Amino acid sequence: MLWIKAFHIIAMVTWFSGIFYLPRLFVYHAMSEDKISQERFKIMERKLYYGIMAPGAALTIGLGLWLLHLYGWQLYKHAAWLHLKLGLVLILIAYHLYCGYLRNQFACDKNRHTHVFYRWLNEIPVVLLIGIVLLTIIKPSRLW
Repeated sequence: MLWIKAFHIIAMVTWFSGIFYLPRLFVYHAMSEDKISQERFKIMERKLYYGIMAPGAALTIGLGLWLLHLYGWQLYKHAAWLHLKLGLVLILIAYHLYCGYLRNQFACDKNRHTHVFYRWLNEIPVVLLIGIVLLTIIKPSRLW
C-alpha cells in the first residue's frame, strides 16, 4: 500500500508541475507577436499537456481510486475532510480540462484572453494544492 501511495504522490507532483507551467506558457504565448514564437508555444503547450499533464492526471486519479478501494470507502464514509478533498480534486480536474480547452484555442489561433487573464488563472491551482495537501495531512475531524 505504501508503494501505491508513493507513486500516487509522484504522479500528483508530475501533474501539478504541468498544471503550474501550462498557464505560464499561455501568458508568454498571449504576449508573443511573431509567428515563429507562436508556433513554438503551440508545440510546447501540446507536449506539456499530452506528455506530462494528461499521464500525471490519469495516474494520480487511478492510484487515488485504488487507494480508496484498498482503504475501504466505508472507513471514510463520515470523513468530511475526504469529501472536501475529493471535491477539490474534481475542481482540479475541471481546471485541467479547461486548460486543455484553452490550449486548443491557442492551437487554432482563437485565443481571446490577455496575458493578465492567464496570470490570474495560474493562481487557481496554488489554492487547490494547499487545500488538498492540508486536508490530506491534517485530516481534520471537524471542518467548521
